[in-house]
Amino acid sequence: MRIVISGGTGFIGKSLTKELISNGHEVYILTRNPEKHKDKENIHHVQWLREGNQPENILVNIDAFINLAGESINGGRWTDKRKQQILDSRMEATQEMMRMAKSVQPHTFINASAIGYYQASKLITHTEKSQDIANDFLAQTVKQWEEKASEANHLGIRTIYTRFGIILGKDEGALPRIALPYKLYAGGTVGTGEQWMSWIHLNDTVRAIRFVLEKNDIQGPINLTAPSPVTMKEFGQTLAKVLNRPHWIPAPAFAIKAALGEMSTLVLEGQKVIPTVLIDHGFLFTYSTLEHALTNIYKNQY
Repeated sequence: MRIVISGGTGFIGKSLTKELISNGHEVYILTRNPEKHKDKENIHHVQWLREGNQPENILVNIDAFINLAGESINGGRWTDKRKQQILDSRMEATQEMMRMAKSVQPHTFINASAIGYYQASKLITHTEKSQDIANDFLAQTVKQWEEKASEANHLGIRTIYTRFGIILGKDEGALPRIALPYKLYAGGTVGTGEQWMSWIHLNDTVRAIRFVLEKNDIQGPINLTAPSPVTMKEFGQTLAKVLNRPHWIPAPAFAIKAALGEMSTLVLEGQKVIPTVLIDHGFLFTYSTLEHALTNIYKNQY
């Protein structure tokens, strides 16, 4: 397939590009600065989001769009200005993808999303059919993002919303920040420790995206989480075991709220999410347990 990716130079995008190329696909990465990147066999960098630029003119016979673009939610305190940037970056990128899709007419549109769509709860287990929708900033951002992406569906394009859990990778994403206190022998339970953490290994993330891309009968929301979510306390204990470090100094909720403000909800609240659609369609996780995933990430380091 010939696949267009926005956000292709980011945390997920880099690994996804490698996954697609290694499986015989051709990738066109939309970027503001194509001159900073070198094209390789089956990887092309295309200018976008510049006034007067029309990348669709060189995107011929494209099979799929994958939209991963958006300001990181982990980049700083959620001030009003920061929250507006997070929302606007997603809406702007998706709007531009919609504009191009009308001309290019790919058969599939995959849009990034997040499990923050679901209500935080210690008791509820969420699947893609869950109607327990949250009403906080992150949930409203996801809701508006998916609504904008749904325009592809109105164009007759198969549309998929990949609701990401906490993606575990060694060098980027949330894990390095979570692991740092443990590496310094200062790790411990965050908040009550009873909040759920629905995680997924980066390798399974990109494999799952390729899986739904190649399965023409999958559409709508897809939970990209491992089938075995854990509580935050269990996560910390497992991480400590893998790193051979103690799990002993707690991080109380009031201290995290003071340090992070509204962004503290990312670690103090959580959703128990099951990837029912992936499971029902036969996707096989390489890392279905947290200890296996973390051991793979940190093997030969500790």
